Amino acid sequence: MAKSAAKTSGRGFSPPDPARVKAVLAALNKLYPKAKCALDYTTPWELLVATILSAQCTDQRVNLVTPGLFAKYPAVADFAKADITELEDAVRSTGFFRNKAKSIKGAAQAIVESHGGQVPGDLDALVKLPGVGRKTANVVLGNSFNVPGITVDTHVGRVCRRLEFTDQTDAVKAEFALMEIIPKKRWTAFSHQVISHGRQVCHSRKPDCPNCGLLKHCPFGQEHIADQD
Repeated sequence: MAKSAAKTSGRGFSPPDPARVKAVLAALNKLYPKAKCALDYTTPWELLVATILSAQCTDQRVNLVTPGLFAKYPAVADFAKADITELEDAVRSTGFFRNKAKSIKGAAQAIVESHGGQVPGDLDALVKLPGVGRKTANVVLGNSFNVPGITVDTHVGRVCRRLEFTDQTDAVKAEFALMEIIPKKRWTAFSHQVISHGRQVCHSRKPDCPNCGLLKHCPFGQEHIADQD
């Protein structure tokens, strides 16, 4: 696999053929027609909190924590007024709990003070909230406000580099590169589908290239299989 990756990087990068991009999008639609956000939520605020908690943590673990968390703090204002030590304890099992509690409380305070207690449906406003970057903002916008956005997490970054849709390792740079080649109306669905593919097939260490539905469109997969022969 390292050999294949080296070959790919050694060739240099050029924008992908639009026909191949279109073929990948069609394949993703067939493979993951019902792909959606794996985090449980009922409001934009709940999704914002869940997304902050999901950093370096599985969605399954977050979904175990959030029911009790939202029962303890039913409204944004409750988070804003929360005792930070108690909030840390409530999210401890998601890891990095001090930073996450600080971000959640800070975001709640900013939303109460500057947005009337309502999560803003605007990217520029969202990324000004404590602990909220473009990835988190795009998750909230795409799933709660129907505003298209590409979410570049580790799965999207890895899969798209292997597909040679981008060579960027920086998430923000990769996001902008993908925005140039993926139709805007597909941004949110594309993110969910690629995340699903990364979790189920295109694993980091042992990608299941022989059984991959994108294999005929994937330079990495084809080289990876060739290297095993």
